[in-house]
Amino acid sequence: MTRRRLFWIAGPLLVLVVPGLAGFRARPVECFNAYTELRLVLSGAETHTLTVSGYRLHYYAMGPASGPPVVLVHGLGGRSEDWRNLAPHLARAGYRVYLPDLVGYGQSEQPAGFSYSIPDEARVVVAFFDALGLKQVDLGGWSMGGWIVQRLALEHPERVRKLMLFDSAGLMVKPDWDTGLFTPRNASELAELDALLMPRPPTVPDFVAIDVLRASDRNAWVIHRALASMLSGRDVTDGLLPQLRMPVLLVWGQVDRITPLREAETMHKLIAQSELAVIPECGHLAPSMCARQIGPRVVAFLR
Repeated sequence: MTRRRLFWIAGPLLVLVVPGLAGFRARPVECFNAYTELRLVLSGAETHTLTVSGYRLHYYAMGPASGPPVVLVHGLGGRSEDWRNLAPHLARAGYRVYLPDLVGYGQSEQPAGFSYSIPDEARVVVAFFDALGLKQVDLGGWSMGGWIVQRLALEHPERVRKLMLFDSAGLMVKPDWDTGLFTPRNASELAELDALLMPRPPTVPDFVAIDVLRASDRNAWVIHRALASMLSGRDVTDGLLPQLRMPVLLVWGQVDRITPLREAETMHKLIAQSELAVIPECGHLAPSMCARQIGPRVVAFLR
C-alpha cells in the first residue's frame, strides 16, 4: 500500500478516533452509558418512552412480542441497563422482558415533587403495567428494586405470577456500613463503595473517578430522598413476607456486603414457598457480574 493511499485511509480514522478518545477522557460516564445502551440495542432491545402517572418513563423491551412478560426493576442509583447481562438470557428463552427506569433514575424524569419512597415507586410500576396492558407478569427486583417489587406483590398479588428477589433490601435491618457512601464525595469514598459492591473491585483511573463523582453529585438529592424514606423503617416487609403466596426465587451473592446473605436466609424462612439460590464468590452486583450462573437458574424457575 502506498503512503498516499495509507494517508487517505488513516486520516479520516484519526479524525474520528482522536476526538472520541478526548471525549471519553472528559466524560467517561456518558461514554460508558452510551456503550451499555448500544449493547442492549444490538442484543435486540427496543427503547421506548411513555407517560406513566404523569411522569415520563423510559424502558427497554426485548424478546418475542408474544412471549410471557417479565419485568425487572433496578436498584438505588441504578438504571435499566444494569440488567444488560441477565435480560438476554430470558429473551433467548422466549420471554418478553421489560426493563423500566424508575422515576428519578436512568433516562426517566426526575420530578422535584416526587417522594422517591418505596410505596410511590411501586405505584408507578403498577401504572407501568397498566400502560402496557400487562395483566400479570413474572416480576423481579434487585436491591431497592427488590423492596419495591415485594411491596407490589403484597398489594397486588393477582398481578404477579412469580416473584424474583435479587440481593434484595426490605427487612428491618440497620446497615453496618455508611449509607452516605451511596453518594460518594471523594475518590476514597468511591473506593469504599466499590469494595462494598464487589468482592474484587477494579482500580478506577483518576479521570473516571472524577466523572463518577460529578454524576453522583448531580443525582445525590434523589438518592438522599430515597434513603431517608427507606431508613425511616415505615415500609419494611418483615411482618408481611409470610403473606406472599406466589412462588418466590431468592438469588443472592454469597459475599454480598450491602444486603448480606443472612438477610436472604431470613427472607427464605419468612416465605414458606421460596427457593434460595446462593451464587459463590459474587457480591451485591451478582445479577450483572454473575449473570452466566444466574441466567439458567432464573429461566428454570420461570418455566
